[in-house]
Amino acid sequence: MSRNDALRAARLRAGWRSADAAAASLQAHGQRLLDDPHFTVSPRTWRRWEGTRPGWPSEETALVLHDALGRWPEDLGFTAPPGWIRPEHHEETGMRTARLLDVTAAALVPGPLAPQQVDPALVDYFQSQLEGHYRADMLLGPHDLIGTLGPQYQLIDKLTRSATGETRRGLLRVGAAYAALVGWLYQDAGDLSAAAFWRGVTQETALRARDPHLIGYAMVSSAQVRTDLGDGAGVVDLCEAVLDGTDVVPKIRVMAMQQQAHGASLLRDRAAVDRLIDGADRLLPQVTDDLPWGNACRRTPGYLEVQRATCYGRLGLGAEASALWAQVLDVVPSVARRDRGVYMARHATAAAASREPEQAVEIAREVVTIAVETGSARMRRELATLERVMRPWQDAPVGRALAEALAPVTEGS
Repeated sequence: MSRNDALRAARLRAGWRSADAAAASLQAHGQRLLDDPHFTVSPRTWRRWEGTRPGWPSEETALVLHDALGRWPEDLGFTAPPGWIRPEHHEETGMRTARLLDVTAAALVPGPLAPQQVDPALVDYFQSQLEGHYRADMLLGPHDLIGTLGPQYQLIDKLTRSATGETRRGLLRVGAAYAALVGWLYQDAGDLSAAAFWRGVTQETALRARDPHLIGYAMVSSAQVRTDLGDGAGVVDLCEAVLDGTDVVPKIRVMAMQQQAHGASLLRDRAAVDRLIDGADRLLPQVTDDLPWGNACRRTPGYLEVQRATCYGRLGLGAEASALWAQVLDVVPSVARRDRGVYMARHATAAAASREPEQAVEIAREVVTIAVETGSARMRRELATLERVMRPWQDAPVGRALAEALAPVTEGS
């Protein structure tokens, strides 16, 4: 195992000639930045950071490292824990509070509200909008749509409070689908706290609708967040709870099986990955329902092979993952820009893992353009993973080519 040369190089660029000097300089910088005279970095800690097992710094130390050296810990040779999301630089308490209110406002409107007549046709109206939102998500990415979907959910919630009977249940069902999509948009934007909040709203609304299919869909949606958090056991728990039920349509079972495969890959169980993906593939022809939500398994070309390739990449099976990504990308349309960018970034990482760094850089150049256009945090995280896998070549021409290619998404990050 090599020493942490990335941190050492950053130290020398900053003019810190030794570990002792670096620790003293970072400590002084942190005390000023955090306005905390007790912030401490010892020479022993710094030497450990430059060793073979640097560990992971606290969130406040990560902020200080970033402010002092211009790079986040995962770019300085530290190994990021599962689910690590970069904190906003110099985020003030008031800003955090304002953001929390912004995230939750659409779902937490106090009531009761003034009653109004609710036409049953409104259920069909909101359902008809969903497919357009799903298509827009593939084309635009999350940031442009979050501001549109939140107010629409708020309107559905308002109408639900006045509606009765089947109209009310219909609005609850469509409201759950909207909440799930808002949660997904936040997840794609890299905000797992907001994503988890909206996944909770999805589950609550599905339970109120007493719809077993939606309840299963909501649980799989929560499992997606658990996957991004690196919680394999949590993913498996949620998906097994869905699959233990007998009254859900095949589509929900397919969704639960493929998501459980992601949990299995986090638990390093390749046999379970293949068993679950193969089982979902056998079930896929039975997906014939007309429900307006959760149709990625029908809409996404090579849907299950996308999941298998992702799981293989997570398991470190570079050559096998790379071959699968090449097949998948042959059938993914160019208009599905955000998804295609994520898949290509994973393909680049798989190529690097299978000792094909030149191919990885070639793929990464196109991914960077898509990442900048869509603002997808998932894509940026995949590129950060690629950067870590490419570290053995960081001082070679191909490594410098990668750094140049990634500059539009790493500078100022």
